[in-house]
Amino acid sequence: MIKKLFQLGFLTLTCLFIASPSHSQGAQNPIIHADVPDIAIIRVGDTYYMSSTTMHMSPGLPIMKSRDLVNWELVSYAYDTLGDVDALNLVNGKNDYGRGSWASSLRFHNGTYYASTFSKTTGKTYIFTTKDIENGPWKELSFEPSLHDHTLFFDDDGKVYMIWGAGKIQMVELKEDLSGVNPGTERVLIDNATAPVGTDIILPAEGSQLFKVNGKYYLFNIAWPKDGMRTVIVHRADKITGPYESKVALQDKGVAQGGLIDTPDGDWYAYLFKDYGAVGRIPYLVPVKWEAGWPVIGLDGKVPDELSLPKSRGLLPAIVASDEFTRKKGDSPLPLVWQWNHNPVAELWSLAERKGHLRLKTGRVDKGFLQARNTLTQRTIGPESAGATAIDVSNMKEGDFAGLALLQQKYGLVGVKFENGFKSVVMVNAESGDPVIAERVPLKQKKVYLKAEADFNERRDVATFYYSLDGKKWKKIGTQLKMVYTLPHFMGYRFGLFNYATKMPGGYVDFDYFQINDGITDTSKAQATK
Repeated sequence: MIKKLFQLGFLTLTCLFIASPSHSQGAQNPIIHADVPDIAIIRVGDTYYMSSTTMHMSPGLPIMKSRDLVNWELVSYAYDTLGDVDALNLVNGKNDYGRGSWASSLRFHNGTYYASTFSKTTGKTYIFTTKDIENGPWKELSFEPSLHDHTLFFDDDGKVYMIWGAGKIQMVELKEDLSGVNPGTERVLIDNATAPVGTDIILPAEGSQLFKVNGKYYLFNIAWPKDGMRTVIVHRADKITGPYESKVALQDKGVAQGGLIDTPDGDWYAYLFKDYGAVGRIPYLVPVKWEAGWPVIGLDGKVPDELSLPKSRGLLPAIVASDEFTRKKGDSPLPLVWQWNHNPVAELWSLAERKGHLRLKTGRVDKGFLQARNTLTQRTIGPESAGATAIDVSNMKEGDFAGLALLQQKYGLVGVKFENGFKSVVMVNAESGDPVIAERVPLKQKKVYLKAEADFNERRDVATFYYSLDGKKWKKIGTQLKMVYTLPHFMGYRFGLFNYATKMPGGYVDFDYFQINDGITDTSKAQATK
């Protein structure tokens, strides 16, 4: 059954969305109950495009498409790999968790699409361009320095600017070919953009996004006052160089950081996101009205639960999807739902060496899971989700560990460990900061079924792990993982398929499929997935 559903639905990747309650007459907030932070949205005709942040993942800078601001589909990534450096490659003991590339800016100008970002890892600012945002190819431009949380802006006079900063907001003019900064053009645009929320703060104003509406310039930032919440600040000016006046534009539920988008019918929305525990940072849409030349965000200053937009059409396929690992000639090797943890090693994975399977091979010895290369990931989704797989462990070598992960700094694993000549199903719980084997069960067969369930309801943020010997009867294993969103990883939990060696390289495992559901299963009634 899963194969049929996969063939009919998944390969088309038709939409990206989160299911709404059955009684709802319209779209629900959050628009996407998954880790899609730092969003930038543009409209080209009647089509919307959105970019987001995936930091240390490869490929990166995802591009999504929608016709109604609610139902989205992944259509592209701006880059395959950000750079060839130790941290991005997970070599020499280095990693790039929580860094990579951050908040992007998305623009359409004179027939060309521009997605720009920056990286503390490489110390550079990047501009990716294409004529075809859905199919590419993308061209990369990069220059120093790395301009933090910048907004790319094409003004009506032909000049191109970047505005960036934290607290002190700065501006530069770019060269005509966008290859770098025009010397001598840097200036302080707003000396203290945090001022509207006071001086006692956790986070200074950042996340700049600039818009021009009816001849005026509107600069969106966020700040976080101490003993308060993430807050939207808007600065307004008649000239791009200022002077700017400011207002607190929204302070509700911690929903903040983003900008403005209008519909073909003339309606306006602010696109923002909220920190929502272990699932990550999740997008919201908030209605906007214009009063006295200012965008007024929210309904009486509040973020509504329901919107006058089309209802979401369902959950799967989405930014996550099941995969049988069966490919026909001409198919993409990996659909867009998948991203590697850091840069992958091409020769250490295959969908061709065993038909209908993902083979992950070990190429070196690693000390632990977070340093393992070629972990293949998908987002978890809320309010609950479950990921399952079946794995053939016949060709593991002594010291190998392979299986299914919930990836974050405080991770959880269920898999097969080969030690002292024997294989065992083990559950590892790293919520303390150190990995602890919570349970070990001897394994005497070559194939085992694994499952991880994530409960994000009302920010419960608890994961439970299971194994099965026949794909029918599931048994809990180990301890529940209390999932915690940590800043060193700066990303919501992800399902991950992994395999790494601790003694000797050269072993491999074969994953038969990956199945994801938008709910926690009744394990007493669970049936074989294949």
